[in-house]
Order: sequence, then structure tokens, then C-alpha cells
Amino acid sequence: MKLDTLDVAVFIAYVTGLLVLALWISRENKVGGKDTKDYFLAGKALPWWAIGASLIASNISAEQIIGMSGSGYAIGLAIASYEWMAAITLIIVGKYMLPIFLKNNIYTMPQYLEQRYDARVKTILALFWLGVYVFVNLTAVLWLGGLAIETVAGVDWMYGMIFLALFSVGYSLYGGLKAVAYTDILQVVLLVFGGLLLSYLALEAVGDGAGVLAGFGILTQEASGHFDMILSPENEHYMSLPGISVLIGGLWVMNFSYWGFNQYIIQRALAAKNVQEAQKGIAFAAYLKLLMPLIVVLPGIAAVILYPKLSVADQAYPSMMSLMPVGIKGLVFAALVAAIVSSLASMSNSISTIFTMDIYAKLKPGKSQSHYVRTGRITTLVALAIALVVAEPLLGQFDQAFQYIQEFTGFFTPGIVVIFMMGMFWSRANSAGAITAAIGSAALSVALKVLWPELPFMDRVGIVFLMCLALCVIVSLATESSREGAGPEGVDVNAGGSVGVAGISLDTERSFNVAAAGVVLILVALYATWW
Repeated sequence: MKLDTLDVAVFIAYVTGLLVLALWISRENKVGGKDTKDYFLAGKALPWWAIGASLIASNISAEQIIGMSGSGYAIGLAIASYEWMAAITLIIVGKYMLPIFLKNNIYTMPQYLEQRYDARVKTILALFWLGVYVFVNLTAVLWLGGLAIETVAGVDWMYGMIFLALFSVGYSLYGGLKAVAYTDILQVVLLVFGGLLLSYLALEAVGDGAGVLAGFGILTQEASGHFDMILSPENEHYMSLPGISVLIGGLWVMNFSYWGFNQYIIQRALAAKNVQEAQKGIAFAAYLKLLMPLIVVLPGIAAVILYPKLSVADQAYPSMMSLMPVGIKGLVFAALVAAIVSSLASMSNSISTIFTMDIYAKLKPGKSQSHYVRTGRITTLVALAIALVVAEPLLGQFDQAFQYIQEFTGFFTPGIVVIFMMGMFWSRANSAGAITAAIGSAALSVALKVLWPELPFMDRVGIVFLMCLALCVIVSLATESSREGAGPEGVDVNAGGSVGVAGISLDTERSFNVAAAGVVLILVALYATWW
């Protein structure tokens, strides 16, 4: 499938417009240029609507659109649990965790761990996140993005990846998080419009002229197996989405790790004007998450009827774009690229933030603010270059890249969640317990996968989380809890102090409470309908 001349013109206009907008947002307005707070945290001045839009734009990238649509093609609506359960996770993060992070004025998640535990815990997790962001997340977005460009535009996947990397650098390298966050507003509008339009056209095509509702009815009949929200053990995809465990098991652990303690996601909320503004942004993002399955999963399910012989499931979404009329196809292609480059920019900015603030600044203290900003920009370029080189060797052999990402990160997420949860809500947790949980998470996950290969990975995540929780408690109780010299002046890091929940108000505004209740009611209705 090729793009027509009008499609190419629309796409070029979008790329040009976005770059101009980003450069305008990034212009210098202070003497001496940007400091680290400006570059990495957008001057801590983001409003709620920019936070919410940027959270979603950072999240909905190639592995979400291409990968989740591919999983919709292979598995069905059950994969939407990742999106719908994320909505309630965001509400919990906004109420109980975000106030703690903002109270401590942190740049990065490793920085919080240093305040709460010590430099060892911070360094271990910082190096881990750098590795995962470069070799898993960044590579996945580039690879799936290159695949999408090849399918839609007929451009070789390698050239597609190079274009995506250069595009993300072009609009984010100079302006930092501020440029990313504010341009994400445009990205999300285009993404939602393009996704809804594609779903509409898909249902029209399935209905063969009888209308969208008729098309949806035909889809639920002819692909009825793709509309089971809770898979039975007999389902061939039970290993990926193990029944009721999706609602009460390991998916919660994975969601808290991603939405609560993941640098390139939570960094937007850390850049808020205040806690209330951050919570409004979180609630806005939660409602957008409820909408995402309609945008990314439904086209994949429709492709089961319209393109039943795809060789690779991840080709579902790009193939569906052939339904688009000339001109609109270019706009929707622009929406797809918008999601990809937004995530690339967000990830690379977070990589540069962690490396600069948690690693480099400790090795080279006392440098100027401009020096650290320059180091962050160089780090972005290096990370993207590495991801370009290793993307195809790491991901080229996988049929469903989204599931690969979930399973790989599932080796480490139990320990991460234990470290943060215990650090925030149990004052006795110490660095020895935290390190044990981190090491135990990887070791126990590998052991269970080898010794119990038939155990679904999501169940394994839940079991390992409980084991790591026990390890953290046992080791913390068995070792000294005295201060190890890592936290802020006068704070006993191992007794919680200001870096825990003690002394922090968890009260939320009425608007947030109403929004939270709405999310819960919608989720109950969705699962009651598709159980």
C-alpha cells in the first residue's frame, strides 16, 4: 500500500507544522538559557490539560497502537484490560503516590529512592531503567514504527526508523520536556481523531454499507471469540491473559510499576504547578485511557474479518489504513507517526534526565546548569543511536511485540513495586530489604519461568510480587534500620520521615473525587457488559 500525493502533502504539512510549533515553544525567555528544571521538568509549570495529554501521548506509541491492535487481532477485546485497568490505576497513583513525590521536589524516580533508602538503591534502579528504556522501550517503539511506515508508505523499515529518530530529535532536543508536553496536546487530538475515524470506517466496511451499528453487530457475531474479556483456561491465549487474574492479580503490579514509578510517564506529573494541577491531569488521562481500546483494539478485531490472512498480527493496524480515503489517509498516518515520535521524545528525555541527574551529576558535581543540559542532549542522541542499531536484532523475530514487552518487563516490575510501596507506606523498610527485593524479583522470575513454564506470566508477576514483599519485610526486620546517610538533612530515611506518607495530606478536591467515581462506574459497566 502506498500513500498518494495528497497524503504525502498532508503528512509533510503536519511534520513541518509540528517542528515550527516545537521551536516556538522552545524559544529562550530567560538570561543564561535553560537550567535543569526548565529542560527536564518544563520549569515545573505544566497545567493539568498539558499533563493529561502528554501522559497519554507518551503512553500511546507504536507498541500500543501497532502492538495492541495486533494483540486485538490475535486475542481480542481481552487485551483492552491493559487500558481499562490502567484508568483506575491512574486514579490511585494520583491520590496516594503523587503527593509524596511532589512533596520531595524530585526530578527522577531514582532520586526518590536515594532520599528514602540510599545511593546504592538509587544507582541499581537508575542503571536498570536506563537499560530497559534503551534496549526494550526505545527499540520497540522504533521497530514497530519502522514496520508501520514500511506497511503504509512502502518505505524500508530502516529508513523509517531513522526518520522517526531524527523527527523526535528535531522537535524535542532543544526544548526538552516543555516542547514535548505542549506539542503532545496536538498529538493527542490528532491521535484520537484518526483512531476514531479508522474505527468508524472499519465498522462501516464490516457492515458492508449497512452502517456502523450493523457492522458492530456483524463483528460481534462473526468474531464472537474476540469479545471475551475474561479468557477461560481452554483459550489458546490464556497464557497471555489468564482469566480473572487480569482483574485481581499481576496486572495491578505491572500497572503500578508503569503508571506510578516509571520515569518517562510520571515525569509529566512531576512538572506540574502543584499537586492539585497534577491530580487533575491524572484524572484527565484516566478518561482518555478508557477511550483507547475503541481507537487501538477495535480496528485490530475488525481486521480479523477484513484481512483474515495476515502473516503477522502486528500488521493489522497498518493494513486497516487502506480503508482511508485519499488525504485522510495521510492525516491518520500523521496521527500514527505523532504517537510514535511523542513516545520517542518522552523516553529519550527521561533517559537523559536519569543519566544526567542520577549518574553524571554525581560523577561530575559542581558543573554549570548549561553543562548538565548539554550533557542531557548528548545522552538523547546516544540513546537513539544505540536503539537504532539493536532494534531489529532484538525484536525482528517476534509476532506480537506488545506481549514481548509485557513479559520481559514482568521479570523486574514486582521488585520495583515492592521497593516503592514499602518505602512510601512502611517506615521500617530499609535499603537491605529493598536491594533484596530487587535482586529477588529477577532471580525468582527466571526460576519460576524455568521450573513452571506453563504458569501464565501475569500470574508469575503476582506470585513473585508476594515473594519479594515477604523478602523485603524479613530482611528489613533482620537488619539495622539506622540512617545510612542518604536522605535529606535531618531525615531518617529508614524511618520514613518526609519521604514517606507520614505528614502528607492525601485529601483530594471534590472534582477529583467525582472524576474517580466516574471511572469506577464506567469500568463496572464495561466489564459487566463484556464478561
